[in-house]
Amino acid sequence: MDWPERLVNEAKKRIEPYDVEGFVLGKGDHRGRVMIVGEAPGENEAVKGEPFIGRAGDELDKQLDYLGLSREDVYITSVVRSRPYKWVNTNKKGSGGKRKANRKPNQKEIYAHAKLLDYQIEQMKPEIIIALGGVAYERLTGDKGKISDVIGEAIRTRIQREEGGGYGETEKEYTVVPLYHPAAIFYNPKIKEDIYHSLDRLKDYLEREEE
Repeated sequence: MDWPERLVNEAKKRIEPYDVEGFVLGKGDHRGRVMIVGEAPGENEAVKGEPFIGRAGDELDKQLDYLGLSREDVYITSVVRSRPYKWVNTNKKGSGGKRKANRKPNQKEIYAHAKLLDYQIEQMKPEIIIALGGVAYERLTGDKGKISDVIGEAIRTRIQREEGGGYGETEKEYTVVPLYHPAAIFYNPKIKEDIYHSLDRLKDYLEREEE
């Protein structure tokens, strides 16, 4: 995807005040029908400049394969393009007693990169937007409810876009499908059944749309 230099520079400047590192715009088929929106890069992503690599990326690949898709078929991006981190204590020798750990992005960080996501969606015009996790789903729809209530559901809706210091709505409606973030299974293995039930719902939807 071609990016206006002004837009990228503005996004980098707006994120500067916060504890973040790296910058990952996205990767994949920007002419495809499916856009995947995650939360933010992790440590590996921030270093290598690619979305969803490492353990969460491996899990995402498994889920895409289950859906009959691959990374070449979709465009992968995130709400925030820089890795939000926090300092945590560690007992590891030679670390100085602290290390950087991933954290959930705050609303100011999400807003700092809002125009980037708006631009990607406007350029790509995806038929389906998969929101991985509650942060991505809330950013897109404004819905602050539990993602577990709508997991795997194909929701036809207008989505949020940056407007006048806050968010407005697009005129166009999009199909947004919320899924659990791939990393969620590492912290809560009990949701595996729910994850694959939601993937089955999405798979059925994709197959119906292809008919």
